[in-house]
Amino acid sequence: MIYVFLANGFEEVEALAPVDMLRRAKLDVTTVGVTGKIVTGSHRIPVTADITAEELQIGADMEMIVLPGGMPGTLNEEASETVQAAIDYCAKNDRWIGAICAAPSILGHKGLLQGKTATCYTGFEKDLLGAEICSDGVIQDGKYITARGAGVAVDFGLELVGAMLGKEAQAQIRASILCD
Repeated sequence: MIYVFLANGFEEVEALAPVDMLRRAKLDVTTVGVTGKIVTGSHRIPVTADITAEELQIGADMEMIVLPGGMPGTLNEEASETVQAAIDYCAKNDRWIGAICAAPSILGHKGLLQGKTATCYTGFEKDLLGAEICSDGVIQDGKYITARGAGVAVDFGLELVGAMLGKEAQAQIRASILCD
């Protein structure tokens, strides 16, 4: 199962484009409302999460987590004990972690990007403690996938698909949405 965390103030495109790409690939995706069942994005778009953070069972079915950026969404994610526990579980159990925009800063604050190549929204580079900063739109290093921001949200989603199912599946989804 792939869990995408939604916290009030999240960047809508950074959450929903990856969810869309992953679901097009027929992967099991559950959105998790960190701040409640109905979560309002940074552009005042309310989204109904599949489950709340209190309902999330952290364990063996957790194959990947995705952290959208946005403000104050990133801060709300980082303040969540559930999000922190999910990150810790994935890091300790060699599971995928995707983070876009400001959200890679959460991983940086935990020291998880030490020695990794990563990217983020401009201005958050200082928070990627120990990482080699790259300006590419999307970067995969080990089990960590980071992305710069909303402009690369579809590419980020496609990279998540590739991580889960391989480059052929990624290419099929890319072609199906006419993404050159």
